[in-house]
Amino acid sequence: MPFANFKVPAGTITAKDKKKLVERTTDLYAEIYGERARATTVVVIDEVADGGWGVAGNVLTAAMLNGPASS
Repeated sequence: MPFANFKVPAGTITAKDKKKLVERTTDLYAEIYGERARATTVVVIDEVADGGWGVAGNVLTAAMLNGPASS
């Protein structure tokens, strides 16, 4: 059974975006493994709380990911 797990910052994608991730990921697995994989493909989208992850020893926040406000 193909399985994909996406981790995204909480509150940064819409329900429509999540649907798109599920559909396109399923399509990709079906393209790779054949249509038989479509019925068993599992896609999980985890929303990670602000400050709940880090890179290179630094805790990331939504403010850091969004960068400075543009004027």
